[in-house]
Amino acid sequence: MPLQLYNTLTRQKEEFQPVHPPQVGVYLCGPTVYSEAHLGNARGPVVFDVLTRYLRHLGYQVRYVRNITDVGHLESDADTGEDKMEKAARAARIEPMQVAQHFTNRYRQHMLGLGCLPPDIEPQASGHIIEQIQVIEEIIANGLAYEANGSVYFDVPKYNEEGQRYGKLSNRSIEDQLAGTRANLEGQSEKRSPLDFALWKKASPEHIMRWPSPWSEGFPGWHLECSAMSRKYLGDLSDIHGGGLDLMFPHHECEIAQSQGSHSHSDEARIWMHNNMITVNGTKMSKSLGNFVLLGDMFLGPTGPLAFGYSPMVVRFFLLQAHYRSPVDVSDDALQAARKGYRKLMNGLRLLEELVLGFSLLVAGSDNDNQKPATRNQEPEAQQLLQLAAKPAEFLDDDLNTPRALAALFDLLKRFNTLAANPAALAVVGPEALAAAATTYRTMVQDVLGLREETAVNPEQLIDLTLGFYSEAKADKAYDKVDQIRAALKTQGIVIKDTKAGVEWAYSEE
Repeated sequence: MPLQLYNTLTRQKEEFQPVHPPQVGVYLCGPTVYSEAHLGNARGPVVFDVLTRYLRHLGYQVRYVRNITDVGHLESDADTGEDKMEKAARAARIEPMQVAQHFTNRYRQHMLGLGCLPPDIEPQASGHIIEQIQVIEEIIANGLAYEANGSVYFDVPKYNEEGQRYGKLSNRSIEDQLAGTRANLEGQSEKRSPLDFALWKKASPEHIMRWPSPWSEGFPGWHLECSAMSRKYLGDLSDIHGGGLDLMFPHHECEIAQSQGSHSHSDEARIWMHNNMITVNGTKMSKSLGNFVLLGDMFLGPTGPLAFGYSPMVVRFFLLQAHYRSPVDVSDDALQAARKGYRKLMNGLRLLEELVLGFSLLVAGSDNDNQKPATRNQEPEAQQLLQLAAKPAEFLDDDLNTPRALAALFDLLKRFNTLAANPAALAVVGPEALAAAATTYRTMVQDVLGLREETAVNPEQLIDLTLGFYSEAKADKAYDKVDQIRAALKTQGIVIKDTKAGVEWAYSEE
């Protein structure tokens, strides 16, 4: 079955067909870098990391773009309030770009820790003001935007009159949109309709982040940046555009309107993908509820609702246990179960080394044809193993179903364990099928799902434990063991020092 992805725009699974095969353009809406990244900020990058990895596994040449929002994201979706970057900067009494750089660095560190490959392009909104101004000029030229007191707004009613439908992505009616709009907020009087949204905002005197434009000194609207940067790096129509479910309206809805209203005249992307939200112990994750889980705190633990810390790979495995379009509920029980599952997959990688080695020894130990591993009945057993190995990819082809792909990998691992316990059965399977299934397991676990082995060892604890053995050996006058321990530690750049206060260690300076 070819790869099928659920398209939010059409509300159905569609066979993936690139706009310009074999090139594929993928855009993920990145974070607004005004604070530390939380667990919700991680789900989209993990999902799209698996997506891009799998597309490359299928042979596509992927250009993956994930933006950084460092300007224009106001506190309210109604184009009012303070810029989130400036608010954080005022609180810290530093420059907004210091805030942006600090939290961008932290975000990148966390994403790398989670096993997310860096995007091919990571554009920042503040670095693409010229491109955003150009898109605004095109929309004005097409009669779908207007200037008011130095600000520019997209004309939603006129957009609808011309045959488009603002709300087609989120499936919201005009009545629903109006019901959710507070037309009496400050600045709304500039708009011809409460549905209109800002493309450019004139900066107030106290506003720090501002740029010159044909209309005023100001800053671009939050929705505009992604339309401009997606077009710059992926063309008028990209293949896949995604983000969290909370971005569907108004952010992605506005993106489509902007792209249709510009000279691109497109829906910006052929497929729109949205990952679902994260809850904590059955409750929506929220700062006001005190159940907000920051990634840095989660890795160290305990934090908020979690009594323990969890490593980045455990968190990644946990997120992949749920289908990306389903909600994920965070709890200690769920994360501890994820840790067991993750470690089981890692043990599977170690088991494969033993299996391949064991089969090699089995073949090498055969002296004649009668003693060689049986070959006549290989085909059914080999086919069964290869069919198990093919299952993870089949499930990924079905709208990136990572939980079923993981389940299929556990089924394959169960078969590997059976073969490891039964050399005769291993011999019947044969080297070709074993090698192919082992390669598939490694590829799916490491290259596609992005799960890697983490070092769970505390080096200083190991050194302290080794020094304890050293002291015992010395007390027992087992000087051969004393010398062995000294020599082993020296190969690691560690020297032992016997002092009056006891045994100490230091880095070798040789």
